[in-house]
Amino acid sequence: MGLLDDLKERIVIADGAMGTLLYAHGIDRCFEELNVTKPEEIVHIHEAYIESGAEVIQTNTYGANYVKLARYGLQDDVKKINEAAVGLAKRAAKGRAYVLGTIGGLRSTNKSAISLEEVKRTFREQLYVLLNEGVDGLLLETYYDFEELQTVLSIARKETTLPIIAHVTLHDIGVLQHGMPLAEALTELERLGADVVGLNCHLGPYHMLRSLEEVPIPTRAFLSVYPNASLPQYRDGRFIYETSEQYFEETARAFREQGVRLIGGCCGTTPKHIAAIARALSDRTPVYKKEVKQRHPIVVQEEKQTTAPSLADIARTRRSIIVELDPPKKLGLTTFLEGAKALKEANIDALTLADNSLATPRISNVAVGTIVKQQLGMRPLIHITCRDRNLIGLQSHLMGLHTLGMTDVLALTGDPSKVGDFPGATSVYDLSSFDLISLIRQFNEGLSYSGKPLGQKTNFSIAAAFNPNVRHLDKAVKRIEKKIECGAHYFLTQPLYSEKQIEDVYEATKHLPTPIYIGIMPLTSARNADFLHHEVPGITLSDDIRNRMAMCANDRVQSTKEGLAIAKALIDAAFDLFQGIYLITPFLRYDMTVELVRYIHEKERLAKERTVYYG
Repeated sequence: MGLLDDLKERIVIADGAMGTLLYAHGIDRCFEELNVTKPEEIVHIHEAYIESGAEVIQTNTYGANYVKLARYGLQDDVKKINEAAVGLAKRAAKGRAYVLGTIGGLRSTNKSAISLEEVKRTFREQLYVLLNEGVDGLLLETYYDFEELQTVLSIARKETTLPIIAHVTLHDIGVLQHGMPLAEALTELERLGADVVGLNCHLGPYHMLRSLEEVPIPTRAFLSVYPNASLPQYRDGRFIYETSEQYFEETARAFREQGVRLIGGCCGTTPKHIAAIARALSDRTPVYKKEVKQRHPIVVQEEKQTTAPSLADIARTRRSIIVELDPPKKLGLTTFLEGAKALKEANIDALTLADNSLATPRISNVAVGTIVKQQLGMRPLIHITCRDRNLIGLQSHLMGLHTLGMTDVLALTGDPSKVGDFPGATSVYDLSSFDLISLIRQFNEGLSYSGKPLGQKTNFSIAAAFNPNVRHLDKAVKRIEKKIECGAHYFLTQPLYSEKQIEDVYEATKHLPTPIYIGIMPLTSARNADFLHHEVPGITLSDDIRNRMAMCANDRVQSTKEGLAIAKALIDAAFDLFQGIYLITPFLRYDMTVELVRYIHEKERLAKERTVYYG
């Protein structure tokens, strides 16, 4: 008899959280390292769960992989730590319980943080150790990213015939990340070869029960569930779970009614919770049939579409000029509004507003954008970085922009905090720019990150950044192709300072369907030129341009003229190749960008006159 044979006949009880008990005992470091440094503590916890009724225990290896162990300088101890973990679990089990080799997920909200290739390498290293040590099966748990789980499950299924339990982690009731229905995900895991499919972590029994109501009993695999004890509280610097064992006893019976065959616990659960489950399901009789609730169709109200064409559409049909005028670093908007008004009178299509560029605090671009829109009637293009807001904050921010009627956004990863005025500040980066673009596109479909209906579809026009100032332009183009796949509608480039480079960008991108606004920022001085060249990521100046600025280093008026002359030559190079021009105002020197806007309009007027004259 094996685990799958037992599951055919009855409900099987699994263990609860390892980390929670270690944490409760005051141990707050790498839990997996304790397999080597405190083995008796690990054995004691395994034995406590078995004595409480657990027939399946998992090795203390959730984070025993190269990536997570590297945080503690233990990346070279993957084999030793995993071998020890299996030995300790077997020692505690003594034939009384099945031992599952546990492998946890690596990717969360930011897929770009770790590539699938790295996931594969890391997973295989840990997998082979666990299999060589003779586990009774595998538990793949706490996978927020379904693509990652699909990938590792496929690898594991090819390597072993042992039972594999594959657990997803929900983002909301009945849905995974990006709104994928739980029932659909479990069906796919069964197709890929999982013997037991289910869910664990993040949510407690209530939400998991609600989710399973919409899931039919699988045709081949068995259902499993490892709920958290509850939602955690944060008290005195520690996470506390306070759900009573009696509640777990009650919900265990409800899980049986949903067709669950394997039931254990995740964060916050203790041997007392497992004992409560064992009491509730003392006869272990499973349910073979259940009524499945149908998911209510998602109803999303269509938001009234704006009559104004998007900036992408404008650049497809005519010359388009957008200007960046950064919000001030100090309080007070007098000079800024003077500049914005002058740019409006010069006839630009939109005013772009940076989001604390170079990680330096400025007046909120949403506040400034609201004033510009309401008082001057201008079109604000709001930059959004992933640096300063976690996933919750980003979603709230997007909902706020929609509510204010601001539909033009630029999705950016954002300069790291260490380059700015507050190097000790935290860079969040829950999402990358790719993820943020995908999130905004999902908002346009009326769905939040978790797939929960927003009630309305947003109408964001999504701009993305393109940095051609790299050694290998073809790789930069592949990045923007990926951003187009994620949902980008058009691109703004970093400032370019080479006419030849502008031509190269055109040749490299002319196959793309999305418009590109070429970034041009006039230089103000030799010092400004040197700073941009040496210290600002993604900007490179030629020796010729730096020499030209150096020749007028002591003359502010002449420096301004030279900076404008260089910018106009760049505009000339871009004029017949790109419909979109993106002017970046240096140091609130809006007089310079106003002159460049007028220069572009004059070129456009003369070009039209020549067309009429020559037919």
